Amino acid sequence: MKKVLITGGTGMLGTALIRYLVSKEIRVTLISRPGSKRLDNVPKSPLVDIVECDLKNLLSLKEKLNKDYDTFFHFAWDGTFGEQRNDMYMQNNNIKATLEAVELANHLGCKTFLGAGSQAEYGRVDGIKLSGLTPTNPETGYGIAKLCAGKMSKIVCEKYGIKHVWVRILSTYGPLDGAHTMVMSAITGMKDGGCISCTKGEQMWDYLYCEDAARALYLAAEKGKDGAVYPIGSGEARPLKEYISIIRDQIDTKRHIGFGEVPYYDKQVMYLCADIEELTNDTGFVPEISFEEGIKKTMEWCRG
Repeated sequence: MKKVLITGGTGMLGTALIRYLVSKEIRVTLISRPGSKRLDNVPKSPLVDIVECDLKNLLSLKEKLNKDYDTFFHFAWDGTFGEQRNDMYMQNNNIKATLEAVELANHLGCKTFLGAGSQAEYGRVDGIKLSGLTPTNPETGYGIAKLCAGKMSKIVCEKYGIKHVWVRILSTYGPLDGAHTMVMSAITGMKDGGCISCTKGEQMWDYLYCEDAARALYLAAEKGKDGAVYPIGSGEARPLKEYISIIRDQIDTKRHIGFGEVPYYDKQVMYLCADIEELTNDTGFVPEISFEEGIKKTMEWCRG
């Protein structure tokens, strides 16, 4: 891997991946939304170039970029939270953009295409780890669209002879994490002397620090098998109550947490854990950063 394209690279995972690629002396071209307020998040390096282009206009870059890329990472996606997850027209546009990303990848000479899917493709699966072979039953437009984008982009990649890798990302965290995630909402809720209310915290979830996730993404693209679907997680699940308590202990061990004060929401996911055996066997990926260590790094970032 020498020169790559990335869409959706201004968020937590995208910037973590860019930092990792730069550390390996890989040239990166980031395709960013015009006027994005998050461009300041992007690591500053002579190895990183930024090209502004809206998601619906990806094919306009055919004549603007050189045909010397080897890998395409596609993360950009509209409607990832709230009611927009069931905006079917928006989600359908995301599928179209994914297919056009493959078309652009082929035109620019890429031999590998990695697309970012989601655990939402599975729907609710209780008690078993999620693998590439786990049956899918998505319950939202977002999950349905991710599943369709993965399957359709694979067919187009087969047409062009491009290696296709699809990753289904579970729960990641770290600097630049979204404000409404469990980790960041717990940190912000408690760090200024406040207390938080939450569910009983019996959910068994799998969290992976963003730096580990970035390395997993790189290895999946570099060493993953053509046509593979790799869930991205730590491979270990712990009660949500335990994660929240670890966050609390980093702030103030005496801080009150209102476990059980919030009811579980409808269609609550109670078990979420990645089966990373295939990813490990194919690429050598093994998580290196514990949740305790990752939270320390995240808190340092929050403190500025």
